[in-house]
Amino acid sequence: MKISEARQLVQIKAPVLSRRRRVLANAFNVEEYRKSARRVLPAGIFDYLDGGSEDEVTLRRNRAVFDSWALMPSWGPVSGPDTSTTLLGKNSALPLTLTPTGATRLFHPEGELAVAAAADRARIPYGLAGLSTVSMEAIAENHPALDRWFNFGLTSDAQALKDKLARCEAAGFTTLIVGVDTRALGARERDLHNGFTAPPALTLSTIADIARRPSWWINFLTSDGISFPNLDPRSAAATSVVTPSMWQHILGHSDATSGWKELEALRQAWHGKIVLKGCVNPADVDKAALIGLDAVQLSNHGGRQLDHMLSPMDVLQESRQRVGDSIEIYVDSGIRRGSDVLKALALGADACSIGRAYLYGLVAAGSPGVGRIIEIFSDELRRTMTLVGVSSISEVKARGGEILRDIRHSGEILESTASGNKH
Repeated sequence: MKISEARQLVQIKAPVLSRRRRVLANAFNVEEYRKSARRVLPAGIFDYLDGGSEDEVTLRRNRAVFDSWALMPSWGPVSGPDTSTTLLGKNSALPLTLTPTGATRLFHPEGELAVAAAADRARIPYGLAGLSTVSMEAIAENHPALDRWFNFGLTSDAQALKDKLARCEAAGFTTLIVGVDTRALGARERDLHNGFTAPPALTLSTIADIARRPSWWINFLTSDGISFPNLDPRSAAATSVVTPSMWQHILGHSDATSGWKELEALRQAWHGKIVLKGCVNPADVDKAALIGLDAVQLSNHGGRQLDHMLSPMDVLQESRQRVGDSIEIYVDSGIRRGSDVLKALALGADACSIGRAYLYGLVAAGSPGVGRIIEIFSDELRRTMTLVGVSSISEVKARGGEILRDIRHSGEILESTASGNKH
């Protein structure tokens, strides 16, 4: 073959000098964005994003559980496929939401605004954290068409509840996400080793590691100070820059005093939608449906709270069987592939929610990185649907039993078969 002919068959990529463009061009899955984020962030910040509690058994189980379910394709025509669906009465381009993550500007100077922009472009819901570093009003002003959800903290203070709900409504947030898995803070031992405590207690090795990440430092030092503009129930005007006493909020706010009474009061006071996030007990899902909540988000907080805990996927089928179609069910914790989304839908979920995954994209490439993560999920989901042989999200849910096989006991079956063949 002549060199001129070879040139027609082989394309040689020109070198890309921009790190962000390089990542966007060469990272093809969530794990590769995770590795890129690790190269950008100081170890303490990365471990805060990436780590779990204690022995991180729950963190690992969240991923391993997806390997327990094998896909079983069927032959036949596939049209589309169409990944659009309806979540809480509104159209969504994907069965995917971006779950609230606090202190997002720790990871990238544009923080929640960059994430909201990507969700807006993708036409999927975005949940803003109560401990976000951008105000709900700023999100509303910049993205009026975005399906905006807000992570709402329960309170027994009637006036504070009234003020906070009024602020949410004025900013056009139609859905409240009530997190119930932070009655105490998980023991995140990576953070303890890194001095990511309240207040921070940096070691020499931590300081040296930070010095090796100049781009993060430059962005952090040249940006506005981190604050929590949504903590005040009335407005963002009372916001102040984070002080050591406020640092505890970054690490996670704990509240062991609120319960079903406060949740029922919220249901009576709020005429929009309510999502209960953080339960993995089917009995809690049942009760949420009984008191009139609109959805539950099965979650173990990404393995950051209670270790040795069930994965949401472990209780998804039972939860759906108990409540039928009376309430929507979402799943988070460990979602990394479009095939994970399909498996969850086949087992009874209405959607999946991601947190760490989009933060990896944010760290690596800003808002375009978040957009690329969403695009990866979309591409993988479409491809998996095509290969499995389904054309729509409703078909995935209707044919779930035909699509998946539980292979957790396949080793025992094979061993039994082999033993039987000996006789």
